[in-house]
Amino acid sequence: MPDAEAPADPRRALVVMAHPDDIEFTCGGTVAQLSDDGWHVTFCLVTSGDKGTKDPMLGPADLGALREAEQEAAASELGIQRCIFLRVPDGHVEDGSEFRGRLVRVLREVRPELMITWDGYRGFNHRDHRTVGIAALDAVFPLSRNANSYAEQVATGAEPVRVNTVLLAGSNEPNYFVDVSDQLDRRIDALLRHASQVQAPNREEMSRRMQNRSRQAARVGRIPWSEGFRRLTFGGVAAPRRGDALKADAKARAQAEQADQSKSSAASDG
Repeated sequence: MPDAEAPADPRRALVVMAHPDDIEFTCGGTVAQLSDDGWHVTFCLVTSGDKGTKDPMLGPADLGALREAEQEAAASELGIQRCIFLRVPDGHVEDGSEFRGRLVRVLREVRPELMITWDGYRGFNHRDHRTVGIAALDAVFPLSRNANSYAEQVATGAEPVRVNTVLLAGSNEPNYFVDVSDQLDRRIDALLRHASQVQAPNREEMSRRMQNRSRQAARVGRIPWSEGFRRLTFGGVAAPRRGDALKADAKARAQAEQADQSKSSAASDG
């Protein structure tokens, strides 16, 4: 009897963010869905959020350790087994050659076809978010794919890698939407794991806040219970989940609303 066909390697995704809890607030439902769909997802946190507290008695070392533990617990809620912590001091991420090289090494080790990171070009926001988003994008293209970039890594076996798709979170101009309505409970559970940061007193309050955000998204023409990104492609890869269909649906609804407004305006003029 011939041997059964070996299962294909899982598709791989890497999420690069500045602080613990960035992922859960921006793309928690997306990564949970990727995990459910069979993807192997790795989290890379550039800082450990060691400055993010109002408690003067909680020093950076203790806070960083606490937030790393919270991040690992949140990742587990989303079906993610691995978190990489680069431990750059919170608020002091510098977009230099050394930092970009660290990101290139992570990319070459994880070898993802999809990366999610901050949109570093979205205007005023946390400096670490801007810096991480821009540096991660530079690491994807062209640095991680060129053998002559950080050649010392290649010499030790870290082969160049081509990342096909990047999803930029927190974008002011999203063009790609992922339906995360099936992941509501897991998103809430993951967010609540960040107890040092999340201000909601209980699960019911967190659910209410998320429902309010969904209604606000619907009022401005976006798809309720979706996470939006700016999508960049560097090669052929299938969308993680229903992105094109959701985008088309949003466009169709916007066109329908414009048509209704035009009819109303014409009727009032008549």
